[in-house]
Amino acid sequence: MDATLILIDNDGELVRARALVDRLWNSNDARDIARVEAQARLIAAYEERNWPHRAPSIAELIRHLMDEHGLTRAEMASILGTPSRVSEVLRGKKGLSIAMIQRLRARFRVPVDLLLPPAKKAPARRAVKRAAA
Repeated sequence: MDATLILIDNDGELVRARALVDRLWNSNDARDIARVEAQARLIAAYEERNWPHRAPSIAELIRHLMDEHGLTRAEMASILGTPSRVSEVLRGKKGLSIAMIQRLRARFRVPVDLLLPPAKKAPARRAVKRAAA
């Protein structure tokens, strides 16, 4: 194999780069292994630049947990309170209380930090103009 890497500036080159990785994937040649690693980094950089990763919302996480465990909205009422509260949380209209977070954590064994809302950034301080004395 030649030592060429595919620089990725568009989706067509991304397809070619992925095909190259697929072709070299099972090779035992040290040069091919190094080439796969380098090409994978180029693919990851392109994907991150064009489709940045974002953390799922709490509502998306809860819906995923419900799907994974085969639970209905009615069954979630025992964890989140009432059917209307389940609906509000899943629509993103209401946040989770500490008690809800504790019950979700106990039921699904997920880390608490996944259930906490993201920290709010403090507003930037404005400089105060002082009058000359």
